[in-house]
Amino acid sequence: MKKISTRENPIRLQKHIRNRIEKEIRSEQQVLYSLPFLCLSVRLFKIKAQRPANTKQYIIFSNLLHTSDCPLPVTAVAILENPFAGNGARAKLASWLLKELAQRNIPATHFKENWPAHFDGFSDIWLIGGDGTIHYFINRYPDCTLPLALFKGGTGNDFAWKLYGDLSAAEQLEQVLHAEPRYIDAGKFNQTLFINCLGVGFDGEIIRSMRAIRLLGGHIGYLLAVIGKIFTFREHRFRISNGTENWDDRFLLVMVVNSSRAGGGFFIAPTASITDGKLDLVLCTQQPLLQRLRYLPIIKKGKHMHLPFVIHRQGEQFTIQCEKVMDIQADGDLYTAQELHIEILPAKFCFRY
Repeated sequence: MKKISTRENPIRLQKHIRNRIEKEIRSEQQVLYSLPFLCLSVRLFKIKAQRPANTKQYIIFSNLLHTSDCPLPVTAVAILENPFAGNGARAKLASWLLKELAQRNIPATHFKENWPAHFDGFSDIWLIGGDGTIHYFINRYPDCTLPLALFKGGTGNDFAWKLYGDLSAAEQLEQVLHAEPRYIDAGKFNQTLFINCLGVGFDGEIIRSMRAIRLLGGHIGYLLAVIGKIFTFREHRFRISNGTENWDDRFLLVMVVNSSRAGGGFFIAPTASITDGKLDLVLCTQQPLLQRLRYLPIIKKGKHMHLPFVIHRQGEQFTIQCEKVMDIQADGDLYTAQELHIEILPAKFCFRY
């Protein structure tokens, strides 16, 4: 087999891998033995290959490497539980997953308070929690290459919804066990990774007053916090750039999102994709109180993108300069900063979904 440099053009690599697969399939006596070996080689190549500068080429290449022709089975699972997420149902869910895997003769190890330093010996990592759980994971293990799955056990579960919709736990388990790993994008601001959404100002202050969210659950708690801030929040001035356009104004809403949903059910960017190699910037200019109240349900349903006071752009990089140090939320976790440098990390993590 021809040795391929990991620095070659991905389009050339696509052609080579396709030709290799087709050649093996033509040999009926060898296909059952050579194809699994080829798939393992493809997987190892994917882990080690250097990402090219061309984002679109890389995404095409990543999708090619993970097709139904190259099954990567779940053989050993690390189950990570966030003991501080959700309302207590996570422990019950963890026990149920362990039982289901045992019935399928799939080894599994449950980690709760003390997560391991590495995942040698595991084929997959399953997390039980919400947006905050996956946020903590990707920042603690930023170079993780194992397939991930996220089971709903948090308050908002917005990113889990993006992956699995409204599937029940049993339905999601079956999907995860039979799904091929697919690479998805992540975002980065300054030195911190995020995978669902980033909000500055209004959204950050909502998370600061998140006690109601923790007590009442994701959507209801977030909605109550939003209504409270609608009456008291005063817009701040921001300087925002995507490299070609610049905005200098007072904004009510400043969000950069990878996924479409936040706050336990608000469709901030309804057309956002986690596999397009781009982030979505959503801005809402200064609005009086009655307008805020009027358009809240419209924003919740994702019907706001055409409104004249809403700005929507897609891009690979954004900079945000605040007039002072402000609250920032990333996947529901609270930070503070005055200047943010934001970029897309294309095809950063792989999930079974």
